[in-house]
Amino acid sequence: MRAATMADLIRSLLGGLLLLTIAGPAWAEQIRDIAEFAGVRPNSLVGYGLVVGLDGSGDQTTQSPFTEQSLTNMLSQLGLTLPDGANMQMKNIAAVMLTATLPPFARPGQQIDVVVSSIGNARSLRGGTLLMTPLKGADGDVYAMAQGNLLVGGAGAAANGSSVTVNQLAGGRIPRGAVVEREVPLHLGGNDGMLSLYLNQADFATTERVVFAINSEFRRTVASAVNGGVIQLQGPMSPNERVNFMARVEGIAVLPAEARPKVIIDSRTGSVVLNSAVKLGRAAVAHGNLSVIIDTTNQVSQPGALSQGQTAGTANSNISIQEQGGLLHFMEGSASLMDVVKGLNALGATPQDLMVILQALKAAGSLRAELEII
Repeated sequence: MRAATMADLIRSLLGGLLLLTIAGPAWAEQIRDIAEFAGVRPNSLVGYGLVVGLDGSGDQTTQSPFTEQSLTNMLSQLGLTLPDGANMQMKNIAAVMLTATLPPFARPGQQIDVVVSSIGNARSLRGGTLLMTPLKGADGDVYAMAQGNLLVGGAGAAANGSSVTVNQLAGGRIPRGAVVEREVPLHLGGNDGMLSLYLNQADFATTERVVFAINSEFRRTVASAVNGGVIQLQGPMSPNERVNFMARVEGIAVLPAEARPKVIIDSRTGSVVLNSAVKLGRAAVAHGNLSVIIDTTNQVSQPGALSQGQTAGTANSNISIQEQGGLLHFMEGSASLMDVVKGLNALGATPQDLMVILQALKAAGSLRAELEII
């Protein structure tokens, strides 16, 4: 009886452990956050148009001839013909480029946001109105029409030759400023009901966990891995059942594999970012800085009496280079990111110096991470 009770207890513990493995811990992510179904994607739109109603801050037509040409073409389409040789000195109009994103499943009549950017020499688009502009896709077809008043987040002021500008004035947005005129055909799955699931970051371990979690959720084999980033699913044939199936798949929780240790270095801004998997081996680092000191003193050269000379000023510059102490610092190896940060901070290096130190540690084999320079 006792043996049977112990066996039941062991089976209960193993069953609970399996459920925890399937459900994932509290920090597991849903599949919708790490993968997406094939075909469910946005599409980029672009267009060229004119913004009018500016308060004298538009394009200078002599330097932006395409603005005058665009206005002439637009007026001719409206039935107005300008005389030959007409010199239009316009200041309240600007040529702009429009960009928008057509979301998946967008239908005619839906409204989307539009970003408007000046391509001429307009000083500001504040207070302008965009005239009706077609937005085209990569295939050259028109998918939306944009028009409306611009929302510019910047501000500017000028007086007596001085000017102050806050943020950017040569671009703005039109919230819900474009109306969708054509939908993009989207077919979810083939005639056999097969669906493809793409991982945002290809990883064999994560792919294996996603396949296991999906098959465990449906209690049958519906998912199979094609490679480290693509999973095929056998979905229902009915569109309604297929949508329910996809929603159920996206809500499954999976614990992704631990990210590879990586150090990101931005050489333009001096930013250094380390992820939690970075490890540091034992190393000794000598770090020192060079400083250049320029001391300039002004002197006055006074000519002698009755020499008919002129008083002249001269500048004497003393330049010296000083090297700060570069003591040998010992860095203890650690697998904790906090300890790695403390060890690097102990060197007292600036972000620019830290980039060089990290590259040297990588070359020496002490830094267990991949260096990526952006």
